[in-house]
Amino acid sequence: MWTSLRVGYLLGIRQIQRASIWTTLLIIFIMMLTFLNLVGVSGVLVGLIEGSVAANRNQYMGNVFISTPSGDPYIKDTNSIIQTLGNIKEVKDFSPRYIERATVEANYKTRRDQNELRDSVGSSVAGINVIKEDSVTGLSRYLVEGEYLNSNDTGYVLIGAKLLQKYAADFGEGFSTLEEIYPGVKVRISSGEKTKEYIVKGIVDSKVNETSLRVFMVEGEFVRFFDRYNLNVNEIAVVAKDGISEDVLKNIIVKSSDSRGFAKIQTAEEAIPQFLSDMKIAFNILGNIIGGIGIVVASITIFIIIFINAITRRKYIGILKAIGIKAGSIQFAYVLQSIFYASLGSATGVAILYGLLVPIVAKNPINFPFSDGILVAPIDDVMIKVTVLMIVTIIAGFIPAWMIIRKNTLDSILGR
Repeated sequence: MWTSLRVGYLLGIRQIQRASIWTTLLIIFIMMLTFLNLVGVSGVLVGLIEGSVAANRNQYMGNVFISTPSGDPYIKDTNSIIQTLGNIKEVKDFSPRYIERATVEANYKTRRDQNELRDSVGSSVAGINVIKEDSVTGLSRYLVEGEYLNSNDTGYVLIGAKLLQKYAADFGEGFSTLEEIYPGVKVRISSGEKTKEYIVKGIVDSKVNETSLRVFMVEGEFVRFFDRYNLNVNEIAVVAKDGISEDVLKNIIVKSSDSRGFAKIQTAEEAIPQFLSDMKIAFNILGNIIGGIGIVVASITIFIIIFINAITRRKYIGILKAIGIKAGSIQFAYVLQSIFYASLGSATGVAILYGLLVPIVAKNPINFPFSDGILVAPIDDVMIKVTVLMIVTIIAGFIPAWMIIRKNTLDSILGR
């Protein structure tokens, strides 16, 4: 068996050396494109969702997200939890937020007829510590108009861009928005019997809906307007220090705080909306299907190349069999060619993927409407796909060689 493999190896190397350099390069190029299609398409589709998950983590939730338990109006005993977070050395920073629903109205000064349709939307109003919020989520970086709040801005608000007609026009007619809103304009916020005017200081545009569909005011003003004098918040976004994983930080917070069911403590991965998790799975499957089609195309290409090569060399194969070269050696020679093409194509694809595509997309994310897409290509997943590509290519190289070699030796020599 070892002798047969050595003979097959020598035959395979000789055939590769004598092959046209342009044909060889073309086959390697096809295998490289097949690999990039297999890895790249699923990587972009999954990266679209990963970009959205990363945006939720960086712009809204932090690494650990503490929220109100179902059925409760707020996180009870908030002060105790905040003191605990301040004493945990693994916590880099955190931002507590007050949340209440309210109505925001824009045309209350110009509306003369009481029967005229009010230009208003229902929205969540968030009371924030402006310094901590900017430290945790970088909220000020997402201002598209106006200025960021400071701690003394009691009569000012930031408003999410998706609440405004000029930024959210593409959402359709059924989506309520405010018209003619820009920095310096006054809006009226109403909650229950309370109503107050606020000046729009800035407009925030983020790809995280929880940010772009909210109105922000300083926490002191929120407490006064909504009568939240117990100082219990609704959300706390917690950021871990470098090197501390989300799961580790969550466990530390759970063990250190006496929340007693007063708060829901989750990692950012656990807290992401379910539809994002479902889309991630669906897009991964879709990418694998598209990549699988590419593998089929590549296997057919290899099959045709090896088959034509074997057909044109049928007389040569017959002579090899006649002088005592075993069929297994000849088959191995053609399988070796397939391995050669698949290996070089995959190696070139891996070099382009990690040396060029992943770094470029990481620095310049793909601008999708609801996320900044990245290229997801974990090494273990890539190696699995390389292995699948190699196996399919080997099979595609073996079958045509087996079909030709099994013919009668004399018929092959005589070309019958």
